[in-house]
Amino acid sequence: MKTTEEPLFLHSQVFVRSHEGICTNAEELTHSSVFKKALAMYLSHLREKGSPLLEIFTDMADESSRFEMILELFQSLAIMEKEALIAKKPHLAHFFDDSYRLSRLVEMFYNYWRRFERFFIYYTTDEEKAAGRTPYQTFSETIEHLNHLVRSVYRDIGRRISGRSPRVYRQLPAACQVGLIVTKEEWPCPPTCSFLKNIPFIRQILLEPPLIIDPLMNKRAGSFKKVDTNPLEGLEIESGRWLCYPARVGELVIHLYFKDKFMNLGTALINLFDLAWDEEVQRKPDAIYLFGIPAEKMEKFGDNKTVFYEDIENDLLIGAVSDDDFYGYFGYAKKMMLTLHNIIMMKRGRLPVHGAMARITLKDGKSANVVIMGDSGTGKSETLEAFRGLSEKYLREIVIVFDDMGSLELRDGKIAAYGTETGAFVRLDDLSADFAFDNIDRSIIMSPQKINARAVLPITLIEEVLRGYEVEYLLYANNFEDVDEEHPYLEQFENVEDAIHVFREGARMAKGTTTEKGLVHSYFANVFGPTQYREIHEPIAKRFFNEMFNSGIFVGQLRTGLGIAGLEKEGPERAAKALFNLIRG
Repeated sequence: MKTTEEPLFLHSQVFVRSHEGICTNAEELTHSSVFKKALAMYLSHLREKGSPLLEIFTDMADESSRFEMILELFQSLAIMEKEALIAKKPHLAHFFDDSYRLSRLVEMFYNYWRRFERFFIYYTTDEEKAAGRTPYQTFSETIEHLNHLVRSVYRDIGRRISGRSPRVYRQLPAACQVGLIVTKEEWPCPPTCSFLKNIPFIRQILLEPPLIIDPLMNKRAGSFKKVDTNPLEGLEIESGRWLCYPARVGELVIHLYFKDKFMNLGTALINLFDLAWDEEVQRKPDAIYLFGIPAEKMEKFGDNKTVFYEDIENDLLIGAVSDDDFYGYFGYAKKMMLTLHNIIMMKRGRLPVHGAMARITLKDGKSANVVIMGDSGTGKSETLEAFRGLSEKYLREIVIVFDDMGSLELRDGKIAAYGTETGAFVRLDDLSADFAFDNIDRSIIMSPQKINARAVLPITLIEEVLRGYEVEYLLYANNFEDVDEEHPYLEQFENVEDAIHVFREGARMAKGTTTEKGLVHSYFANVFGPTQYREIHEPIAKRFFNEMFNSGIFVGQLRTGLGIAGLEKEGPERAAKALFNLIRG
């Protein structure tokens, strides 16, 4: 592929950056730096394993000689038939003595390449901008063409070795799974972080779902710490190894800058937060977040290297997380964004809600706007999905407003709720079979072979997130108490004091989504802002709870059973049934 930079292979990822165009034919592809690098790594991999496939090289023990010979063979097979190749290059004829083993070598090389999480980054040129070329045109002429080209070269080489055409054609994204169009943007960057001006913005993404990635970690630990020192002060970074994802987080715009080692996590945000529009990118963001600052630059903050800072002079919140492998989990990207959002919302007088909200409409015309508050693993999303399945006969529509984080606003004497995300980050184990089947083709799946396997999938539209639905039910998701006569699935609080006590305690049975174990507590089930700004949050919470009781909003708790062994499926289903009966009256 035509690039001005060498391809970067990092952990399980490979990045191909193009400034000048792409390969247009098989000859250019097999002579590209990407092809050569991948082939060299593949042969080294076979040597380390002691693979019998290397016996095809007869007396060539030298690795460099093997590489040059097989590279010449593949480059030749990509453009000419076997007979013509043997006639023109007789020194390669011996490779066809064992055609089966040679075919296996090709097949395994193809599979070795596809094991990587493959990203293609296309840098828009000034000429393309001036010509008014749309990103869609670039995609149709690059990503799709590359995938087709790689498949064609693989099939042609295989056919010329075996003498037979394939009987089955699998249209895999053979070149790349994620394509990014990036460009430099002008925006009012404060002097304190002027080095960010050189980092390009993602303006469009092509995704080939379902995308399966395996990040460095599969759990999140601890909370984010407010610090008094700007983590960007005196910072120097390699701008060529960074990209910016300008995210629409509710009504806010947050610039997430991520290092290439976290490319899979940064680009997975496309299923969670919408990309900001051009006019939003060109104004000052509400917050910025650097995900992947060199670990040594974060030493000054002690053991907790997930921090945020209030830049009062520039009216800007700044988040920062180390590039240590320990932080290679999607939760660090997502939750820092939501922490910054929540802080801004509290400063605007809103009440952050760690939970889920849906507008539920039944076929008989009855409806309810339900907010379920609770920490990770308490059964918020699971109950709403169980509701969808149990009440399908009676259900007209469920509109998801938010799946993890939202905020409440007092507006014209009523309480309205707003969301933050258009997607959901959910545990695979807790999804119903029907829901998983219906959404698998749009998902980004993370570490399916590990505990706390997750999927990121789109579930709603930004218009619903920002609409502002009036709250009618506020429920605390209790996942640890079993149900009996004194503790029903759905229980309404009798007064403000009892309600606010339960919400403030934030009790839950840890489900393995973080490093916590057993029964744990967190202030208002939300360590993402309220815990750090308790002095601001507490009076806001009291004002909202008083208003809810005065206006007749149903405030209670829903016992989901998700944290009780044996009730992981049955608990949310029974809780959903209790909620359904309440709405039906």
